[in-house]
Amino acid sequence: MIISTGTASGKSLAYLTPAVASCLDGGTILYLTPTKALAADQLRGLRELRITQLRAACFDGDTPFEERTWVRKHANYVLTNPDMLHRSILPRHAQWSSFFRRLRMVVVDECHGYRGVFGSHVAQILRRLRRVCARYGSRPTFLLASATASEPGAFGMRLTGLEMDEVTVDASPKGSTTIALWEPPLTELRGEGGAPVRRTATAEAADLLADLVLADVRTLAFVRSRRGAETVALTARAKLADVAFSLSTRHPRPATRHQPNTADTPPLEPNPTSSHQPGTAEQATTTQPGTAEQATTQPAPLNPAPTLNRQPGIAEPASTTPPTFLEPAPTASRQPPTEPSRTTQATPLETDPAAGTSEHEGPAIEPASESSLTWALPDAPAQPDWSDLPNKIAAYRAGYLAEDRRLLEKALRSGTIMGLATTNALELGVDVSGLDAVLIAGWPGTRASLWQQAGRAGRDGQDALAVLIARDDPLDTYLVHHPQALFGQPVEAIVLDPGNPYVLGPHLCAAAAEIPLTDDDLPIFGTTTSTVLDDLVSQGLLRRRPAGWFWTKRERATDLADIRGGGGAPIQVVESSTGRLLGSVDEPSAHTTVHTGAVYIHQGETFLVELLDLEAGVALVSSATPDFTTFARDITDISILATQRSHPLGPGTLHFGEVEVTRQVVSYLKRRLQSGEMLGDEPLDLPPRTLRTRAVWWTLPASAVAPLAEAGIDLGGAAHAAEHASIGLLPLFATCDRWDIGGVSTELHADTGLLTVFVYDGHEGGAGFAERGYARAADWLTATREAITSCECERGCPSCIQSPKCGNGNEPLDKRGAVRLLNTLLSSQ
Repeated sequence: MIISTGTASGKSLAYLTPAVASCLDGGTILYLTPTKALAADQLRGLRELRITQLRAACFDGDTPFEERTWVRKHANYVLTNPDMLHRSILPRHAQWSSFFRRLRMVVVDECHGYRGVFGSHVAQILRRLRRVCARYGSRPTFLLASATASEPGAFGMRLTGLEMDEVTVDASPKGSTTIALWEPPLTELRGEGGAPVRRTATAEAADLLADLVLADVRTLAFVRSRRGAETVALTARAKLADVAFSLSTRHPRPATRHQPNTADTPPLEPNPTSSHQPGTAEQATTTQPGTAEQATTQPAPLNPAPTLNRQPGIAEPASTTPPTFLEPAPTASRQPPTEPSRTTQATPLETDPAAGTSEHEGPAIEPASESSLTWALPDAPAQPDWSDLPNKIAAYRAGYLAEDRRLLEKALRSGTIMGLATTNALELGVDVSGLDAVLIAGWPGTRASLWQQAGRAGRDGQDALAVLIARDDPLDTYLVHHPQALFGQPVEAIVLDPGNPYVLGPHLCAAAAEIPLTDDDLPIFGTTTSTVLDDLVSQGLLRRRPAGWFWTKRERATDLADIRGGGGAPIQVVESSTGRLLGSVDEPSAHTTVHTGAVYIHQGETFLVELLDLEAGVALVSSATPDFTTFARDITDISILATQRSHPLGPGTLHFGEVEVTRQVVSYLKRRLQSGEMLGDEPLDLPPRTLRTRAVWWTLPASAVAPLAEAGIDLGGAAHAAEHASIGLLPLFATCDRWDIGGVSTELHADTGLLTVFVYDGHEGGAGFAERGYARAADWLTATREAITSCECERGCPSCIQSPKCGNGNEPLDKRGAVRLLNTLLSSQ
């Protein structure tokens, strides 16, 4: 069964009740979660039940080795994650025999996070789990819990391989949530090709976080990367430190509504502050319980002050009544001073192309003489000490010690911390009640994630505020100008492909190492299993015997499947001066994240990569404090191996099939952290990498493009611009990130003989994203055209047609031509 309902709808209670009952009846429960934070939160809730027969324990990377034996032998409610199930529990299933014999239920919580290649790996891990259970005579019930998703029953069946009943009716009580769509302004700075630079979403988030904490509004700020979460917290803390200094003798400290406990929080050193430039609240929408319709509120008026003198505030509905969550504090009705005096520089921060595997700190700051945030402070009769004000904000991300993460979660619940900048580690179900507001710095990838993150506020049934702050990205630009794409729309279908041979093969090896495979096992793993087994036998990885297929190697079969990475031997990141091992990066990502000259962050400490040695599998780094960030740029060639499907699209043709992609990182871009200013493009000498994957592509005949060429349109630049924008918009229709996909465009492709634009899956064998684009091509390309036309720039910028990873230096690009080209393609749609 799969339960697919909104945040705080009672999903936990729905599976806890039968799970605890099974434990009391002598059975065992296996609970799977994508994150350690959620497992720790669930364990806390189970222990609060104070049921002596319930022996719950976590079994993950934070579990001390001396406790793991006790968990295997005595725990009857085990909380773990797919990684530990894959690498530890299933390969050592004999040590868990007593647990598996009594296993009654497998709970897969927050399963909407299992998408793409990672989801395909988890699907095969669950099939291996079913085999092991059958070996010990148990047939557990699989109960899945998900945020609202399209076709949850079909997704649950793809994930587990079992028939799935679905529960989608949500009758839980909810307060209203005010949703603001916030677009940072274009600045006077110029980037590549003279394109205007937009103020970063992280800089806006840091300003708003400080504003809200000063207004006694308990707030979570979701940031896409680890480095972004660190910088938002440190920038906001530095802002509060300036406010505390300037007001320590002139303004009283407000009496807080959230009384903190005495628990202290891990201190963070103040880092850069930033002045709040005038963000634009594009839409403000209040959603009432039981409806997904957009309210008729008007955009909240903001002071159109000069760039460096923004009067801070939050986006509110047009109504003069302040939002409920701000009462009884008089903050919401208070007016900011007419002449704000802050002039400190902002600290822009770009999204990490490696999905948060490396982070960047911000530069030093200049103190502000007086902060314009003082308007947000409620009156109080006392004359307090403001020195602890910066400690009201902290960061939360993976990489912290387990005890530090638990302490931060406790501090947020108690009110010791009023503002927390976090990655999606706190998106998934952690029960933090009493939150008033959520800031979302950049589109989180899916509508499901957006509503999941927005739902973190108002979890006690109170009214709440959620602000989506647009990044400098085509998709974010499209959404803030087309709110109808968010409100009243169904959430996306979750895309995964368990039958991908590059995913299935390693798990068949792991399954054979656990228990030899037989013909009866083949239906469990899917229709392509026989073909993949033959390939594994020919490679010498498995041996066929009359009794089945056997693993023949001495190495661990589970090492063949890197369920969260891109495959290949990992690259070790080593500090050159001390020999200290800092971490590892999967080989495909190493080309873009730890190339020579790259800025690399490990747990808040900044390093420069001195040398990447692919043959030795090591990247040597040294400690540094650069004032720039780096972005790898690659060039791509693509050839068509097979066309699986085609159909007409306007005067052109749309195709889906198998392709071979050759990518080579050729340079890296250096951009100043403080302003986003381009500092240079440094060449690199790295070998090309070949990828066999799947792609969607469209072609236009010469007769359709000839009028455009006659009108002076640069066809190559128009196709290139359309390719960049379409890559940015595909995540709206397929549950992926723009870094999961790539593209190629050409005025004349060798295999088609026509103008061709490709978008391909960036994972070996494909991940289902391009196939989703093929199915939704008309909607996808229409949205691409509208995103380009919505951007107010003249010739193109990162918000519409420029790409941060373009190996051709974003040349040539033709914004006007891209719109004309897409108009031609969609002329009959």
